[in-house]
Amino acid sequence: MNVPAIVLITGDDDTLVTEAVRAAVETALGDEDRSLALEELTEEEYRTDDHFEMARLVDAAQTPPFLTERRVVVGRHLGRFGDKDSVAPLVAYLTDPLDTTALIVVWEKGHAPVQQRLNPVPKSLMEAIDSAGGDVRKTAVGRGREGEQWLDDRIAAGPVDLDRPARALVSRRLGEDRAAVVPLLETLAAVFGTGAELTANDVEPFLGSGGDVAPWDLTDAIDAGDVPKALDCLSRMMGAGGRHPLAITAALNGHYGRLLRLDGSGIKDQAVAADALGVKGFPAKKALAASRRLGGQRIARAVRLLAAADLDLRGRAAWPQELVAEVLVARLASLSRP
Repeated sequence: MNVPAIVLITGDDDTLVTEAVRAAVETALGDEDRSLALEELTEEEYRTDDHFEMARLVDAAQTPPFLTERRVVVGRHLGRFGDKDSVAPLVAYLTDPLDTTALIVVWEKGHAPVQQRLNPVPKSLMEAIDSAGGDVRKTAVGRGREGEQWLDDRIAAGPVDLDRPARALVSRRLGEDRAAVVPLLETLAAVFGTGAELTANDVEPFLGSGGDVAPWDLTDAIDAGDVPKALDCLSRMMGAGGRHPLAITAALNGHYGRLLRLDGSGIKDQAVAADALGVKGFPAKKALAASRRLGGQRIARAVRLLAAADLDLRGRAAWPQELVAEVLVARLASLSRP
């Protein structure tokens, strides 16, 4: 079995990263005894006083196997090492890696303390991995249509067979939290059996509350005058998405600011609208249509509602912030009704 000297796994979704690590470990282990051949290190093993060092990981990679033909070493939380100097020991190791070690490293954020920003993988490390014949595996889901295609592919390749309404329900309920489909499919297979043919009624009890949605899902619902859907999007953004009401109103301000710029401008062409707004194709088309449909008076009313809600969210009103946001969204969606 041809196992690369190093596998680098990147991504910011814990579910997908964990899945990729598990698959890489199973492939690297082969028939070896997991208890003897596998060693996993986390940021705790790299910690020295007030900083992190790569030496412990390199030492593990350089350790010969005992009672097995190979060792599999997993290094988690390598996002702690974001510059050329900090990864230098690993780069040096990769110039002559031990042929009995399969090294799997994960470029992800640390957790103790929480790492706010994940730095890109240093160029020197990427070059060293390439020179060593290593493998780089990216776990990102993608956004928009790319994310939708990723979800369709994962469902199609999953251990159970979902009919079309069930697939639509999963897509709608998960929203932007598409990676949650991985444990969902595993759970469904465990309950109904591999290869089971499932309907929306079978799947719905396992979906729980809806996942996060993109900001444009909220503005689309508002522009369509669909109050229930707009409120559902808002609830999911504040709940599963963890977005603060002020962040949501900021996105809405941007949306109505674009409509205001188009109102009275005389712009009728999508390309001209895109240039004026500094956005690409389809968003410009939607903004142009919404601006025409609402008209100047209702756009101005929406801007006033947003200004009042902003003050209320900053303490003018005694209402809970979530209630302020709900009332605002309901009023904005009502404005869009014929």
